[in-house]
Amino acid sequence: MKIRELIRHWEQNAKGSLTRSPYQIHLDLESAARLATLQEMYPKRHIEELLGELLGAALEELEASLPYVKGSQVVATDEQGDPLYEDIGLTPRFLALSRKHLELLNQQQDSSEH
Repeated sequence: MKIRELIRHWEQNAKGSLTRSPYQIHLDLESAARLATLQEMYPKRHIEELLGELLGAALEELEASLPYVKGSQVVATDEQGDPLYEDIGLTPRFLALSRKHLELLNQQQDSSEH
């Protein structure tokens, strides 16, 4: 890996901050075997790092897969001037609740640092 690629890798993987609260989960045997396989294939990655990265990717994919449900209110127009309607599906609620919980976690982290 070249220095330029290494810096790009660090930038992509070093974003955000970690919670102070650990999460403990029990895996089914097949998932545990796959995780052990990944750890053996990438021995410089700790199990916790792999779990965090896998969970983060899965949550991003879940958010992207939430179905769009067309509302009645026009919220913008596209490049051709056609109306874009509000999403009244699960996405807006998921995003709002995610922001709420992120704010709460940030507040908890800020208060524990002082």
